Amino acid sequence: MANLRDHMGRPIVAVTGIGVVTSLGVGKADNWEALTSGKSGIHPITRFPVDHLNTRISGMVDFLPSSSKGASHLTYELAETAAQEAVSEAGLDSGDFAGPLFLASPPVELDWADRFSLYNSDKNDGGAERLLRVARGLKELDIFETTQFGSIADQLADRFGTRGLPITLSTACASGATAIQLGVEAIRRGECDKALSIGADGSATAEALIRFSLLSALSTHNDIPEKASKPFSKDRDGFVLAEGSGALVLESLEAALARGATILGIMRGCGERADDFHRTRSKPDASPAIATVRAALADAGLSEDEIDYVNAHGTSTPENDKMEHLSLSTVFGERVGSMPISSNKSMIGHTLSAAGAVEAAFSLMTMRESVIPPTINYDNPDPAIVLDVVPNKKRNAEVGTVLSNSFGFGGQNTCLVMAREPV
Repeated sequence: MANLRDHMGRPIVAVTGIGVVTSLGVGKADNWEALTSGKSGIHPITRFPVDHLNTRISGMVDFLPSSSKGASHLTYELAETAAQEAVSEAGLDSGDFAGPLFLASPPVELDWADRFSLYNSDKNDGGAERLLRVARGLKELDIFETTQFGSIADQLADRFGTRGLPITLSTACASGATAIQLGVEAIRRGECDKALSIGADGSATAEALIRFSLLSALSTHNDIPEKASKPFSKDRDGFVLAEGSGALVLESLEAALARGATILGIMRGCGERADDFHRTRSKPDASPAIATVRAALADAGLSEDEIDYVNAHGTSTPENDKMEHLSLSTVFGERVGSMPISSNKSMIGHTLSAAGAVEAAFSLMTMRESVIPPTINYDNPDPAIVLDVVPNKKRNAEVGTVLSNSFGFGGQNTCLVMAREPV
């Protein structure tokens, strides 16, 4: 009989369902096949004109019915698709989940298609005055709801029959991991015996691309898109904007075993720390990231030597990769050069609000399949970042524990520790 409580006397939290969508495809099977083959989902942008833009590539999800309908509609479909896969795998009722929902999703704004539609529906006056006047006179809620931050979670709650007020959160690039953390903590507190945690982001819009370009955060390696994202390489020049979703069904180990569920992995620990240094930049001494990793290990009751693999944040920006290396070398010491530390973002790009959830899903699959996905495009090592990045080809390895890092803009840092088996 497995122990049902952790080292702090809290209910052990198991994962019983996993769902994923990225630019590599829909579902775990297609994603895992592509990811372990070193295939890239990065491609030229076709969704909107890119003339005169410095970056013309992305990891957009262009193959769903909502891909051309705007960020709000696509984010919902991404979330629903991943959640349906996870809930189905868990063997639960997809219309009566009966647990809380935690959704990580991007900030919202009025989509350009809706702006043009509203503006062109009238001929009087012009500019913002016309747009505001037309908007005030609308009698239906469809467009309005796409601008409300909580509306996607409300729709998902209705779709899956979750319980209580659904929680929508946005902690920048750490959002997906934060959604999982909130689900874990709710179960640990005894508020529920299961939770649905989702990270979804379909907001690779023209505005987003331009804003990140103005921050000099995006790769401009447009000629060969699949080679653009190159985490930890000397010639890395920025991240690749992407879309995707990841969903986990979390349950107390006791409840999961009682109903005969298959245990896909264990959520051992969560660490979270804030950084007050800058709106977008990481603190150069990496102290918040270091504290976050250590907090996750402490929460998991594990020492540094008990982590088998790190799923790195690994964005491919010059500064963030350097900071992550500093944080890991500080925590893991000399071992950092020999333990596998790879970045899924080399293949799928940076899925922003979804990244922490997508990478948690891949971390769980790494343990289950005993295969570590590679960091592709690692052709020019950075002598200042000495890591075993599992370069260019997958690696067969027994992995019992994983640390998954999410270090976001604005100093939002969240790390997750997962294990293959209960203690």
